[in-house]
Amino acid sequence: MMNGWTGSLPRQARARCVRMRFSHFERISVTGLTIALSKGRIFSETLPLLAAAGIVPAEEPEASRKLIIPSQRPDVRFVIVRASDVPTYVQYGAADVGVAGRDVLMEHGGAGLYQPLDLKIARCRMMVATREDFDYAAAIRQGARLKIATKYLKTAREHFAAKGVHVDLIKLYGSMELAPLVGLSDAIVDLVSSGETLKANRLVAVEHILDISSRLIVNQAALKLKRSLLQPVLDALSRVVEESL
Repeated sequence: MMNGWTGSLPRQARARCVRMRFSHFERISVTGLTIALSKGRIFSETLPLLAAAGIVPAEEPEASRKLIIPSQRPDVRFVIVRASDVPTYVQYGAADVGVAGRDVLMEHGGAGLYQPLDLKIARCRMMVATREDFDYAAAIRQGARLKIATKYLKTAREHFAAKGVHVDLIKLYGSMELAPLVGLSDAIVDLVSSGETLKANRLVAVEHILDISSRLIVNQAALKLKRSLLQPVLDALSRVVEESL
């Protein structure tokens, strides 16, 4: 017996609706655990945490061109994607678990994701930065309309809107520090770690927006369908993070 509105449809239409409704969960219910990670700092800092949970790549990810890498466990594999794509792979069930920075999650919005744990890794700060000779504080006081270059459009928009500052946002994907130097923007919104790149380009951080670290993210359906696989991993990672504090 069919429940809901599909009960009034012809048999073929009902079957098609059921297939569409459950196709997403069928992908997730495949045996095994898929972990989405990006190469670089997040990957290198995540590996020791995963090792504590008994999960180690069977190949060296940084040296391999493969995008799907097995682990030493037959029921766990890694998929290697761009950092900005990790939440999307997890949201739609192509991966069950992933690790993503808070900056990426804020831009993504976090829809369909469970975020059980701040891993306290890949820490940095999201800042507003300008040329050394630009009086940012005076521009804000005078109500100037600022040009801001960033790849974090959503975060920057919300930050300046909360301050009542009018801005024109310019989307860039890299070399953010160049924008104020050539007159493309008055300021940038970007991640700052040591601050050495800003200093080398005669820029200065003028405003702190938020602290960034990487989070463990889990597909909500996978959390239900694969709890026996996921829960030991979540528990092990939680213990490692607590012990590191």
